[in-house]
Order: sequence, then structure tokens, then C-alpha cells
Amino acid sequence: MPITPVQKVPTGIPGFDTMAHGGLPVGRTTIVAGSAGSAKTLFASQFLAGGILEHDETGVFVTFEETPVDLRRNLVSLGWDVQAWEEAGRWRFVDASPDPANDLALDGSWDFDALMIRIERAVEAVGAKRVVVDSLGAVFSEFSDSGRVRRELRRLARGLRELDVTAVMTVERTSEYGDISRWNVEEFVAEDVVILRNILEDEAARRTMQILKFRGTTHRKGEFPFAVINDRGIVALPLADAALTTLQSRSERIRSGNDELDRMCGGGPFRDSISLVSGATGTGKTLTVTEFLAGGARNQERCLLFAFEESRAQLVRNALGWGVDYEQMERDGLLRIVAAYPETASLEEHLVKVTDEVRTFAPRRFALDSLSALERASTLRGFRHFVIGITSMLKEQEVTGMYTATTPSLMGGESVTESHISTLTDAIVLLRYVEVQGEVKRAISVLKMRGSVHDRDIRQITIDGSGMRIGEPFRNISGVLSGAPRQLGPDEFETVGSGG
Repeated sequence: MPITPVQKVPTGIPGFDTMAHGGLPVGRTTIVAGSAGSAKTLFASQFLAGGILEHDETGVFVTFEETPVDLRRNLVSLGWDVQAWEEAGRWRFVDASPDPANDLALDGSWDFDALMIRIERAVEAVGAKRVVVDSLGAVFSEFSDSGRVRRELRRLARGLRELDVTAVMTVERTSEYGDISRWNVEEFVAEDVVILRNILEDEAARRTMQILKFRGTTHRKGEFPFAVINDRGIVALPLADAALTTLQSRSERIRSGNDELDRMCGGGPFRDSISLVSGATGTGKTLTVTEFLAGGARNQERCLLFAFEESRAQLVRNALGWGVDYEQMERDGLLRIVAAYPETASLEEHLVKVTDEVRTFAPRRFALDSLSALERASTLRGFRHFVIGITSMLKEQEVTGMYTATTPSLMGGESVTESHISTLTDAIVLLRYVEVQGEVKRAISVLKMRGSVHDRDIRQITIDGSGMRIGEPFRNISGVLSGAPRQLGPDEFETVGSGG
């Protein structure tokens, strides 16, 4: 008889099946391990809900911890009417949660044979294809003979395999990085292991998931962030489906909204490019974004703006001061503004929101103002993954993007944000203050333009009621980009000007 490859069953958890190259291995038991609060029970419940909602597969939930009453109440907040599914014969509970009036479990006399019979009957009653066992930690904590529990769990896993169901068993960990589980049960019951983590770093929480092993089949390696969304459950956030080798690069140029900046960039940004505009507060970053969006509207392109530092009212007022009517653009269906403080959600939740808005509004241009605000509310690792996630998604959708970042000092210098994401962007525009003979002026320079020649001059800019005006290059100033501008003396200027 020929050997067939391992088949996968989609879980119904957005993003996870991409990580898993299709879903969980069919007919096998997968351990889902995590510390308290890592969303293990939610993962397991969503696996059953996904089967019902998306694949017409019924399920059985074996609970050793929470009562069915509590689970129904918790899951209805996600829009899953478990009670209605039970009445329709699509979901069945097997309640093995502790009974405070019965302490037989503590002396090891609890009947595993009876449990297996109850599971078999529940599977047969609803024709279940999916089974959840939540949580194995509760089993070990209630029973005195851990050796017997391991033996019985192995028998349980074998019984589930014979029932031809795909199963998820949850188990608790004592630390985010270390042993897979507190009870070392994975080698007894599962060929496949998924780890959920709820990490607190620098007072910022970050959720990640990792497929540790799928025996005999492939999956994505490494940790990927995920978010828990109130009305959706778990949303995993792997990088965009398209790999670097499959993404297309387009030679089409677009107009940034400032003709002189387009000339400095060699003809304007490429259609599928991401630009970073870096500078101190007040140098013109938000104005550059405003002109970029206005340029899109003039070309009848939809534009999406995510603002994390200013309110929508402030953005509308400021844009009007530069001759751009955001409200008219909104009425014309050419602009959508989403303004929120970074602290209102986790970085993973912000990434889900951005991704949803891009896919529903379908913009041709996207702007984020500012990355620095998000970085301050996250871990370095989480921030970089956020930027990678957005950038890869925009490139996959062929959306032209623009991010802003704030430098740590008024005169410039490299920003922390800039150093972490400069390699991920296609173009970098630097805005700086320059002191010239006791007067503060503004400067602009195109530091990088991937795939194109560009102007290397540092040029003066002025800002008035019509926007940004780019003027002549500075010819007698050095040190602008380093944040330490210095006026050259006549001898020095002659040497530089002659190329000596």
C-alpha cells in the first residue's frame, strides 16, 4: 500500500494556517503549550469554531478545568453561540471539570476508562472530526499518581487516533522559554507541538506563537506575533504570503505631491516603494505626508493615513493651512484617516487594524505618522516585526507607502527608529534644522533611493501657506546630516567647491 503524505486540516485561525503550511496534521494530536494567559483555551476553542463555521465539521470539547457554563459565557463574547451549536448537534461538551463535592480524584481512583467511553459517545453522537482536551495541567494537578496519568494520557491519545479525529490538547508551561510543559507530557501524547507565549519586556506585552514541531511535514520556523481581537479571537501575523523571491518590482513612477522632491528622487518614488521621512519635530514630516496624500487624490487614487501622534481634527486643520482639504478628500472617497494613540492597543493589534483597513479600503497610497510613537510603546523586537509585517503586506498589495520617524535632537542625527528600519525602506528623505549666521533654516536631502539615481545635495526648504518649497543647495555648511552643522570658512569652502 503506497505511503501518502501527511494531510492538513485548516484551523480557522487567521494567519496560523499560513504558518502551518495548511493547518494541523489530520488524524493526529497536537499539543498547544503556554503559560497562564497565553490564550491556549482560546486557540483550542477557535479550532472547534473554525471547523463548524468554515468547514462544516462538528467538534467535541473535553474540559478538565472550566465548566461548560463558564466556557459558553466566555466564548459568546467572540460571537460564537456555542449553546446554539450544541442544540444543533454540532458541538458537544464532555465535562470532566473538578467536582468540589467529590474528592475521589485526589486518591488516584478517578476512572479514565469511563472518560474514554464518554468521549467516544460524544464523538459518535455529533459525528465529530475535531476534539479538544483542555487542559492536561488540570489532570496532573488533581491526581496523585502522575505515572499513571501519563500512561492513561498515552492511551487517550491512541484512542483519539482510532476515532479518526484531529485533536488539540492544551498544557501549561512554567516559563516562556524552557521546558515545553510543566509535566513533560508531550513525548507521551503528541507528535506535534505549538507554543504560545505572552511575553512582558520593558513593561510592554507581546504575544507570539511558534510551531515547535510537526512530525513528517513542513511548517514555518520561528516565532510570529499574534493578537487577540475581541470579536474575532486569535489572529496570527506571519509575514505576507509572498516571499522576497516572488514579489514583483515595478518601474512605474508616481508623483509624490511635490514636483521638486520628485526631481530630487530621480523622477518620483516607484509605485511599489516604501519611503521613510526622518526629521526633528517641526521640520516638515507631516507636511511631506500631506503633500504625498494630496498628490494621490489629484490622481484619483485612494489614500489611507494612520496617525499615532495627532488627532484627526488637528490633521484636518493643519492640512487646510497648507491648502489641502482632507474633509473634501474624505467626501470624495479618496481618503480615510485612522487616528489612535499607540497605547490604546498592542502593536500586534495595531498591525491587524492596519492590515484590515488596507484590504477593505484598498488604497493606492498609505502613510503612517509616526513610527517613533509606536516604537516608544513597544519592544524593539516587536517593533521591527511590526514594520516588517506592514512593509511586506504593502508590497504584496502594490501600495505606495510613506512612514515618518522623529530624530532624537532638533539638529538631527540618526534616530533609533531610522537605524532599525532603514534597510526595510526603499527611499530615505532627511529633514533637518540648520543654523546659519544665527538664523535657523530647514534642509532636505535624499539619503537613499533604491534602484534610481537621485540628487545628493542638501537643499534649503521653506514652508508657507501653499506647502513646502525646496530651494537651492547649501554650499557653505557641513555636518548637517550628522546633526552638527558647521559653517565653512572661505578657505574651506573654496577647497570643497574645487573638489580638492
